[in-house]
Amino acid sequence: MKRIACILGEPSGWHARRLASLLGARGFDPAIVPWRCLTAEVASQGESFGPPDFAHADVVAVRGMPGTSPSDSRLEEVIVRMDVLTRLANRGTPVVNPPRALEIAIDKYLSLTLLAAAGLPVPRTIVAQDAAIATAAWETLGGDCVVKPLFGSRGRGITRCHSAEAAAETVSTTHGVAYLQEFIPHDGWDLRVLVVGERLFAMRRDAAPGGWITNLASGGSASRIELSRDQAEVARRAVAAVGASLAGVDLVATAEGRLVVLEVNAVPGWRGIEGLLGDGVGESVADHIASLGRL
Repeated sequence: MKRIACILGEPSGWHARRLASLLGARGFDPAIVPWRCLTAEVASQGESFGPPDFAHADVVAVRGMPGTSPSDSRLEEVIVRMDVLTRLANRGTPVVNPPRALEIAIDKYLSLTLLAAAGLPVPRTIVAQDAAIATAAWETLGGDCVVKPLFGSRGRGITRCHSAEAAAETVSTTHGVAYLQEFIPHDGWDLRVLVVGERLFAMRRDAAPGGWITNLASGGSASRIELSRDQAEVARRAVAAVGASLAGVDLVATAEGRLVVLEVNAVPGWRGIEGLLGDGVGESVADHIASLGRL
């Protein structure tokens, strides 16, 4: 009898389909379940979950973020979906990554605080909910900072703030919470490290000519790179700080050569890095998930 591997994500997504194929080759019966299909029932006799592929899975692999609707309803989605996933994990179902690691990494502020608490170098960052405070933060950060959505990925919604007026506007354009981070001058490239259990895969990402955002989805380009011992160690520590075992870590070197952790993504994409390094990347991801499944 095959074991069930539930992949939480959109059936049309490249990563979900790739993972389903790889896990199927490893003896699992893969099922891609959209987040919106999750359900839970609570009664005096206990609780149950649906759909069946989710409720009876031998391992759950999370692909895609739990909140996808407009911002006015996203909070409810995130809370309910993460609660259901947490209850399932508490019942003994292996989840990659664990729900708490997902919660931490989804929230850029929370994850950054834990990275800093672990002694890792992070950019100076200020969270503000008031226009005047955001303006003061912009000045504190040297009159040049990067504004990011508190929840977000793939470089979407990232802007650079060059004026006090723009800083004040960030509170309204980021749904009431401004996440302002010092701009770190660099040579136009950074590192994306994919940590898969004990294995590390890395690529250098260069910004498009004249740009500063290096994400491939924003026009950046990728090339192979060999990690130094220090870079590898920082990446491992960053993933451990958020409690994940499968994550992407963004690192950048300052003009002085100091390594800084920008963020950790606990639902990392690997399409770009696999295209650069070969099929062994996806194979390693599937091996890691399969190794955590119930026997």
